[in-house]
Amino acid sequence: MESMNPKTNQEPPSLPKSLHTALTDLHRRPYPHVPNPPSCKKRASVALVLRVRPAYDHWPDSPSLPAEQDQAVSTEQQLETFFSQSWVQHGSPEVLFIKRASRVGDRWTGHVAFPGGKRDPEDTDDRAVAIRETSEEVGLDLTTDDYIYIGNLPERVVTTSWGSVPLMVLCPFVFLSTRSDSPILKLQPAEVASSHWVPLESLLSPSARTVEYVDMSQRFANRGGLIARLLCRSLMGWMEFAAIQLQPSESLNCNTTPNPDTITNQSSPSIFQRWKSCCSTAASVDSTRPLHLWGLSLGILADFLDMLPPHTAVRLWKYPTFTSPDLRFIISILTYRLRKRNILHVRSGARQVISNTAVDGQTVALPVLQEPNTQHDYNDVGIGGLGVGRYYGASDKASDGSTYAVGIMLRGYYEKLRVAIYVFLAWRIALGSVAAVYAWRFLRDRRIRR
Repeated sequence: MESMNPKTNQEPPSLPKSLHTALTDLHRRPYPHVPNPPSCKKRASVALVLRVRPAYDHWPDSPSLPAEQDQAVSTEQQLETFFSQSWVQHGSPEVLFIKRASRVGDRWTGHVAFPGGKRDPEDTDDRAVAIRETSEEVGLDLTTDDYIYIGNLPERVVTTSWGSVPLMVLCPFVFLSTRSDSPILKLQPAEVASSHWVPLESLLSPSARTVEYVDMSQRFANRGGLIARLLCRSLMGWMEFAAIQLQPSESLNCNTTPNPDTITNQSSPSIFQRWKSCCSTAASVDSTRPLHLWGLSLGILADFLDMLPPHTAVRLWKYPTFTSPDLRFIISILTYRLRKRNILHVRSGARQVISNTAVDGQTVALPVLQEPNTQHDYNDVGIGGLGVGRYYGASDKASDGSTYAVGIMLRGYYEKLRVAIYVFLAWRIALGSVAAVYAWRFLRDRRIRR
């Protein structure tokens, strides 16, 4: 039977070859520009920087691209020349990540991310933001001949976790280093705690998949105060998001030393200090914990990884949930049909349809997947959500591969999650009321017997 199917005898393409195909496709078919919603003016950009680490047995003679390459050569020709080299074909593609420095009041403190930041008025466009921020944070000049600009990954409107308030438009851009030697990084101590080169092979591995636990009670600190936060944490536990545990091939820690004034007291914290730290609204970062990529950065990476075989980056992703067993069970029950329907929709390869509905009088909306009786915006993602990139899975039936996989999978999920929390609170109140009644009856019977 195997001899009748020639595909079974074909070896899968190497990772560098698959990367070449994916980068060429991304350059040929850039994603459209996403305008700001009327109520949101902020924009931010990040840089996904790739390199190929040479293998010992295929070390190159020169660390840079051949001399005949220049700016007049097209991007596709540059990619063809770069990937035709023996050391590249036998090398290991890698991605650059940073761990952000710990700063009080910073939403992203201590998170693993890509170099990037918010757009300033003097920036000419979104790509200029990614280039400037990468230079400021890690010291890489992406405008030199050592880097090839590939294109942009899906831009998305970042909202609050429940999708109610737009925060900014996030724009990812892809760059490829053409050098075989490791670039010298200059980490900005106020922004970056460390940098990490991580092989694509490990990022694609299912064994690297894990979860990130997030204390969602912090959102209640400014609304209901300390009591509301402690009550929320005791009831719902921690929120659980899909994550990837990074396994770097090369890491660099920021070489700055702490201020002596900040380390004068190294004694064990008192009970009061530990209780105050537990109740504090400031995010605490453990420098010894594993490097976990999750949330928006994982969304950007998933958009990119799903372009590479075995095209399982989206399918390995798990829906957000909570650690509380009864809340997790309620969420599982209430979202079962939705999750099943959305995953089947993704696997069926739903086609992208162009929509020219204006957001306002001057702006045209990004083409998104339209369904009857659906008002969902597939460019909206929560802070803990994933991206809306093209789906490249084997079952994709679209001629251009333009299905928005994770956008489909997340459709309606956070609405169901809110309903599940209300049901959970009602269940806990009912359970507590029944327990209180039984306790009162027990105490009353004891007093009568006495």
